[in-house]
Amino acid sequence: MRTTTPNSPHISGRWRRVSSAAAATAALLLAGIGTAVHANAAAPATPTPDTKAVAAQVAKAHVRYEKACAATPKKGHAACDALRVTGGTTAFMEKQAALKGVTPKAVTPDAAASDPTGYGPSDLQSAYGLTDAAASSGSGRTVAIVDAYDDPNAEADLATYRSYYGLSACTTANGCFRKVGQTGSTTSLPSADSGWAGEISLDVDMVSAACPNCSILLVEAKSASDANLGTAVNEAVKLGAKYVSNSYGGSESSSDTTYDSSYYNHPGVAITASAGDSGYGAEYPAASKYVTAVGGTALSTSSDSRGWTESVWKTSSTEGTGSGCSADDAKPSWQTDTGCTKRMIADVSAVADPATGVSVYDTYGADGTGWNTYGGTSASSPLVAAVYALAGTPGSSDYPAQYPYKAAGTSALNDVTSGSNGTCSTSYFCTAGSGYDGPTGWGTPEGVSAFTG
Repeated sequence: MRTTTPNSPHISGRWRRVSSAAAATAALLLAGIGTAVHANAAAPATPTPDTKAVAAQVAKAHVRYEKACAATPKKGHAACDALRVTGGTTAFMEKQAALKGVTPKAVTPDAAASDPTGYGPSDLQSAYGLTDAAASSGSGRTVAIVDAYDDPNAEADLATYRSYYGLSACTTANGCFRKVGQTGSTTSLPSADSGWAGEISLDVDMVSAACPNCSILLVEAKSASDANLGTAVNEAVKLGAKYVSNSYGGSESSSDTTYDSSYYNHPGVAITASAGDSGYGAEYPAASKYVTAVGGTALSTSSDSRGWTESVWKTSSTEGTGSGCSADDAKPSWQTDTGCTKRMIADVSAVADPATGVSVYDTYGADGTGWNTYGGTSASSPLVAAVYALAGTPGSSDYPAQYPYKAAGTSALNDVTSGSNGTCSTSYFCTAGSGYDGPTGWGTPEGVSAFTG
């Protein structure tokens, strides 16, 4: 079934202007600082243009996008949190064009792109201090991706992504890649779905980008019901995965505590969940006390020593990273903020803004046009799951969601201190600041030490 919503006035009906991302990039270029490029990108053939002209071009970055899955899932079901860019120019595209002294070509809806238009592995590894760990760690560790429905082209598309970026092959034949249904069968798979196929491509590409030596287990639930997705999580753990990413969510309900104990209570396994893409407000399973809830940021280059800067991702009052105080789930013992008596979302964060989005290769269905740029907290959840994998095997009785709390306030996390995702009565629920806040948690990875026991 087709799950995109092309007529939504909030998604595909108007342009999104890059604000904090473009401004930060423009400031960087005015200072004459270079930027990270994809491993395969050719060096500029001409001298760097005048910095003022470059900054003016980068400031023109703008995108529009659509939800890959149904915007509002019915009760007891979830939607994926993937957003596909369908028009405009990303900050990455504007930056590369400016450095080459050319005019960027805009993204064209449903048209194949010959080259990536978003961040790739070298960018993400640089942004999050993962370059050394990605080169040396991850072998023998399996990251599981749990999604609904089947992506028939998952393995082939993954091969294209990894080949383009010079990553080693990850295939069924060499034991690196495995795809199963929610019962563990490799032959009895669910029906295919175009929207969820894009989500699957995003997820496996993000694991590859952050942890290229990791193995990937794709577990496909037969539907997007909470019960089937939860069953797929259990199967992923049963099959040995110590890191499980869930890039989906739905509204909270009184059943969540039951789902917690039935599907997400797995000591010794790092389970991540997207915080959501609808701005301020809690989403499940991110609200589960047993998972690491992952919020979203806008990621841009910077002239500081890190070379990157981040702010809370917010496009509009209804579009941006999720966060908030759960109405149903109990607060885990390691979460000590005082404004929320129950579970607070999020714990950590990573890139999610479509305007500063990531490159994905997907060829299945109406949305499968080859190279695309994706955003949403569907990008940040698998990326953080891969960081856990780089960090090592969790303690057998640990809930790894607590690991970043032990590193709170240290250089192991990039504290995100600007931006908000909505309006709330308790400021830190929706507004970034020094230390912990709802939209970005304790911040974004800076290496792997905040994600180890």
